[in-house]
Amino acid sequence: MAEKQPRPVKVVAENRRARHDYFIEDDLEAGIVLEGSEVKSLRTGKANIAESYASVEGGELWLINGYIPAYSQAKAFGHDERRRRKLLVSRRELARLWQGTAREGMTLVPLSLYFNEKGRAKLKLGVAKGKKLADKRATEAKRDWQRQKARLMRERG
Repeated sequence: MAEKQPRPVKVVAENRRARHDYFIEDDLEAGIVLEGSEVKSLRTGKANIAESYASVEGGELWLINGYIPAYSQAKAFGHDERRRRKLLVSRRELARLWQGTAREGMTLVPLSLYFNEKGRAKLKLGVAKGKKLADKRATEAKRDWQRQKARLMRERG
């Protein structure tokens, strides 16, 4: 009998703006509680996590303002597109996240939403600190210099 090939990781939504607006200190993978129509809608690849954030409330971790469009074939059993979705993490991780957000002034920013090798929906969260305008300019200048340096090295051989 042939062995099952692992599925490739399928990225559904990515928050590219997060790395521009925040210093990402740490990241972690969290499961996400979804309804059936939400999973089917995610498989079509039309979700948006750019304006969303995560929050620790009442001893639980929640994704707030994440957008998953309605699935057209789920007429009677649809879902609310911007509902709060529960995120699944261990107690130890939850305590560490709560400490980071409450005491150190960090923010929980969703970085990407994807299906892992087993076909389960996962959310990659970043524990981040906000950048100021000068920090954003410095990051942009550093990125430009790296690009220019690579171009010079290519030209000179």
